[in-house]
Amino acid sequence: MFVRLLPGDPASAILGASESFQPTEAALVTVRQRLGLDRPLVEQYTTYLGGLLRADLGESLTSGRPATLDLRLRLGRTLQLMVPALLLSSLLGIAIGVLAARARGRSLDPLLSVIGLVGFSVPVFVIGNVMVLILAIQLEWLPSSGYIDFTQDPVRSIRYMVMPTIALALAPLAVTMRMTRTTVVEELGLDYVRTARAKGLTERVLIYRHVLKNAMLPILAVIGLQVGAAFSGSVIVEYVFNWPGIGRLLLQAIDSRDYPVIQGTVLLLSTLFVLVNLATDLSYAYMNPRLRRR
Repeated sequence: MFVRLLPGDPASAILGASESFQPTEAALVTVRQRLGLDRPLVEQYTTYLGGLLRADLGESLTSGRPATLDLRLRLGRTLQLMVPALLLSSLLGIAIGVLAARARGRSLDPLLSVIGLVGFSVPVFVIGNVMVLILAIQLEWLPSSGYIDFTQDPVRSIRYMVMPTIALALAPLAVTMRMTRTTVVEELGLDYVRTARAKGLTERVLIYRHVLKNAMLPILAVIGLQVGAAFSGSVIVEYVFNWPGIGRLLLQAIDSRDYPVIQGTVLLLSTLFVLVNLATDLSYAYMNPRLRRR
C-alpha cells in the first residue's frame, strides 16, 4: 500500500514519458486498465495477497515477466557477493579482534581500533569509488565495473567480484572486530582465565580453546545482524560497480514504479533476514551447552 504513495506513474514510465515527450491521457488510461492500476487499492491488495498464497508475486510492469524469475536470477548474483563478503568479514573480524584484545595497552591496539572505526564510519559508496579510482583507473589491476557469469569465465568473473566484495565486507568486518575485542577483553578478566594461567596454560591455547568459545554468543548475534546490513549495503555496492544483483533490481524497479518487483524484493529480503537471525538464535545452543539443557 505504501509503495503506491511514491510519486510518479508506472504507466508514464512504461510509455517512456520525458521532458520532450508526454503520452496522451488515453494512452495512460489504456495502460493503467491493462495493468489493473485503475482498480481500488483494497482490491489490488487482496489480489496481491491471493497471489502470495499461490507463491505468485505477479508480473513485472516493465518487462511483463513473472517477478519471481527476475528475483531468482538477481538474488543468486547478490549472494555471489554477499556470501564471500560475510565469510571474509567474519573470519578477519574475529581474528583481528582477538589480536587487538591480546595487544590491549600496547601500541598495536589503538592502531587496530582506528582502522575499525574508519571501516565502520566511512560510507560504502566512498570506499567503492576510492577503490575504483586506485585499483581500476590508476593501477589498472581490476575492472572498474560490470559482471561476468562464473560458468562462462571463472577467472574474469572473480576479477569482477574482488572490489565489490571487499567494499561490502569492510563495514561488517569493522563491527565484528570491535565486538570480538570487547567480549574477549571481558572474558580475559574472569576468574577461570586467571586460574588457567596459574596452571600454566599457554595464552594461545587459553584464548582459542576457552575464551573465544565463551565469547562467541554476542559475536554470533552481531554477525547475524550484519546480514541485514549487507543486503542494504549491496544496493549501493551494486549501483557503484554496475553489478546486476537484487539491489540494483530494486533501484530500477523504484525508478520505473514497478510495484510487483518492489513488493517482491522487499518481501524476499525481509524473509531472508528473519531466517538468518532465526538460524543465528538456534546456533546459540550449539555454542553454549547450558542453553541446550534449558
